Amino acid sequence: MHRTLADDLSRLPELLQSARDVAARELADLAERPVAAPGPAPGRAPLPDEGAGGTGALARFAERWAPGFSGSAGPRYLGFVTGGATPASVAGDWLTSAFDQNLSGAGGSWAAELERETVAWLRELFGLGEAHSGAFVTGATASNTVGLAIAREWLGERLGVDVSRAGAAALGPVDVLSGSPHSSVAKALSVLGIGRDRLRRVPLLPGNREAVDVTALETALAELGGRPAIVVANAGTVNTVDFDDLRAIAALKERYDFWLHVDAAFGGFAALCPEYAALVDGLDAADSVCVDLHKWLNVPYDAAVQFTRRRDLQVAVFHNASPYLGPPTGEPDFLHLTPENSRRLRALPAWFSLVAYGRAGHREIVERNVALARRLGEGIDAVPGLRLLAPVRLNVVCFTLAQDPSPERVDALERAVADSGETYVTPTVYGGVPALRAAFSNWRTTETDTRRVLEVLAAASA
Repeated sequence: MHRTLADDLSRLPELLQSARDVAARELADLAERPVAAPGPAPGRAPLPDEGAGGTGALARFAERWAPGFSGSAGPRYLGFVTGGATPASVAGDWLTSAFDQNLSGAGGSWAAELERETVAWLRELFGLGEAHSGAFVTGATASNTVGLAIAREWLGERLGVDVSRAGAAALGPVDVLSGSPHSSVAKALSVLGIGRDRLRRVPLLPGNREAVDVTALETALAELGGRPAIVVANAGTVNTVDFDDLRAIAALKERYDFWLHVDAAFGGFAALCPEYAALVDGLDAADSVCVDLHKWLNVPYDAAVQFTRRRDLQVAVFHNASPYLGPPTGEPDFLHLTPENSRRLRALPAWFSLVAYGRAGHREIVERNVALARRLGEGIDAVPGLRLLAPVRLNVVCFTLAQDPSPERVDALERAVADSGETYVTPTVYGGVPALRAAFSNWRTTETDTRRVLEVLAAASA
């Protein structure tokens, strides 16, 4: 064994304690550190020939790179839809690396059963029934891709084509209908060989909405003349967290032949709260569902889950045929269910957080985030230089400049906010208007944080 590696092994407890100390210092200062990275990154260093050892690497990281990492785990990072990481989920994530389980198959480990237990808990959390099976994937993009891959196989079943063998070209043109699809849906269609141009946008409800007009959707389905299609419904759109009427869309399946995929990446968490659960009424009728866990579940990045009613088709798409892996019989190993073979135990942080805080704890995070988003919306409405572009329906505040919201002026506002170090928001375009969006999904965010965000926005827009 290399002498430096052997030395690290002999001092492993001390090295882990040192890493713990660095992490503890970072997390202790998280609420007050700059939310966005200040200044340019350092230049690239040459590849080391003789290593510095674990302690040396930790010191070098803390000196060169840690100061430029964003405060995305903190309470005033409102960009994208970024959750933080609850204390229990951080512990689970560290143990994921320590145990280093490969979830490709059972492999003499109980790890796969822990993931199945976690998936079952999440299925219950989101109001899905036992007809839905699931697996962990890396994020919402992967979850949408898996769901649409199963939908592609279903189209083949309807048309008498084995897509997993013959390829997507054997289907001919595929019709994918959606009102306000997330950009990852088009990416998934590209990856799956269906094609970005096959995504057809259906008219939305009037009145500044992002929800699909179900009557227009029915018209679009009728125009297909009985040809099977894919419908991508949205449970929580990116700009304004609008929800399609899932129950009404599902009812159309009585007259039209389509696969219903629901992108509930973060809107699915409305199911946790009695006040908002009606927004996802009908989610259980979906053929496949996407939920992103490193958003509102507040577990570390690299965690999402996908659900489907047709595990048989999922296995047809993703099974790995090799003698040393074994056939996908009974309860299939996870390598037969997702694009990955080797995969880490990314279910463990979610398991830790669900055990630690339960349904009630995670419901409180959702309810508090929604209340704070509405508070920020009310504050923005009272700032002369700003205006809301849509009602605050759940946890995202979409707003712009009150006068001349040109791309240049809105971009300057975004930079000024980021340069303040107080908060971070992301740009968007809503209804043709350049805008900013503040997404509340972090477990740490408080009323005080919201006031600080509003003060920065008011000053930057003055």
